This record gives sequence, structure tokens and C-alpha cells, in this order.
Amino acid sequence: MRFSLDQLQVFILVVQAGSFSAAARKMGRTQSTVSAAIANLETDLGVLLFDRSSRIPSLTPAGQKLLLQAEAVIERCLALESHADGMAEEVEPSLTLAIEVPYNTVMPALAEFEQHFPSVDLIVRHPVDGDVSKLLLKGEAALGVAFSQPDYPKGLEFMQLGKLIMVHITHPDHPLAKQKQVSFADLHAHRRLAFSAHADKLPSSEYLRSTQIWQAESYLAILEMARAGLGWATLPRQLILRELNNGELVELQLAAYPHTDWLVGVDLVWPRQLRRGKAERWLKECLMKSKVFELDRNGQATTL
Repeated sequence: MRFSLDQLQVFILVVQAGSFSAAARKMGRTQSTVSAAIANLETDLGVLLFDRSSRIPSLTPAGQKLLLQAEAVIERCLALESHADGMAEEVEPSLTLAIEVPYNTVMPALAEFEQHFPSVDLIVRHPVDGDVSKLLLKGEAALGVAFSQPDYPKGLEFMQLGKLIMVHITHPDHPLAKQKQVSFADLHAHRRLAFSAHADKLPSSEYLRSTQIWQAESYLAILEMARAGLGWATLPRQLILRELNNGELVELQLAAYPHTDWLVGVDLVWPRQLRRGKAERWLKECLMKSKVFELDRNGQATTL
């Protein structure tokens, strides 16, 4: 290679600073040293980068094009350096999370993670059968964020992050949508669309029996069936805010909950193991400090 990274960095800094002298002051070098670096780079590239006919040098058309490429080269070098630093500090190259709750609830923590570990690849899995515990026990995920379950396997530990609201919904033309209040008996008389992982596991779900039940292994399938008017379903409110706001779905007003919302806990779950990577430890601590919440019908946060 005919030129050096130092020459490219000097080139970029001269453009950013506006002059050779300003760049020299920022770098703590003499102006002659900066001028020589640019001159040598022009010789190595065989291209004139700056028009020096005026008092303040300006980029030539060739210099403008090569500036973009120089910035890309430096950016890639910094990324390589970041990856190498991470490996030297025993930062794992990738991290897998299992998440079954609405993703917007954990985005703040993931945004912070991206700032601290930009070189770590993040893999987010939504378990097909909704069982985060299985993925954790199999070693296919390092951390899980899931709706609280009554019993976790002995190999797992957990901490509650907060609470979200579950709502009972249906299509506006469904018979249940015409009722001002809906009893459990009313629900039992119509087809229930259930997320298979939660059909009988969520707190109070024992009251949601029905003479007919269709189950699916994804929220998306349940949502589409509800939009098609095939039955009623219980879903996280955060997942269907758009559909509720535009009238595609309506929330059923349960007689059993006239003044309060149905709150379900959200847990951070992880396997009991001694050795964890630096990125995993950081994200686990960050999630533990996070609070998962939304505002209830009275405008109060579901998590204090």
C-alpha cells in the first residue's frame, strides 16, 4: 500500500478543521508536518486533493470523491480495532436473547447495549412454542424476557421487571363486541383464540375456559384470526395499540374487571451458570435496572 492510515487521518482532519494550520493545532503538530503529509499522500495517490490557489485550500473534485472513501476506510479500521479490543477483553462475539413480550418494552435496554457493545451481534429469538425456559435450559439463549409463569425449572433463576396489561379483544362485528359488559360465561360461549404458550399458564387464565378453542404458536397468527372475526383473544395491550386505535379490534369490558386492568408480570429469566461473557453480564444488569411498565386506564404506571 502506497499510503498510510495516518495520512488518511490527516487528510480528513484538514477538511474538518478547514485549514492546514487549524488541523496542525488540533493534532499538536507543526503546519509543515501536516502540509508534508498531505503532499506525500497526493504523490502516493497521484491525485491533487487540495486547490491551493487561494489563501484557504479547498478540495478539488477528485479530493471530494476520495474524502468519502478515506472516511470509509478509517471507519472500517475503527470497527476492526473495536472488535479486536472486545476480543482482548473477552467480550463474546454474539449474544442470544429469548423474548416473548412486546419488543418495545425492552428497546431502551437494547439501545444502551448497542452503545456499549457495538461489535457484539445480537440475536433475538421468539420461541415457536412460547417456552422461553426451554431455550435457556438448552443453552440456545443466554437471557430471556417473558411473562411470569407460576413455576420455573430448577435450573433457572428469575427477577420480575414489571407488569403489562393484558386485554380481551375481538372484531368490532363479533357478537361479544356489542355487549357493554362481558362476563366469563359470555366468553365461554364463544370461540377463544389462544396463544398456546399462555393458554393455561398465565395468572387467572383458568377463568378463560371456552367451549371452543383455537390455538396458535405466535401472536401474529392470533392477531390475524381476531381481525378476521374468528373469535376473541387475550393479548398484551402494547402489541395491539394500533389496531385498537384504528378500530380494527375492540377491547371487551369484562364485568370481573370494572375498575382495574388485568396485569401480568414480566420476568427476566436466566440459567444458573458460573461463567458469563462481559456483554451478557452487562445486559443482564441493565435489564435488572429497567422497569417494564405502561399506563393503566387511570393513567397510573403499572410498575412503581
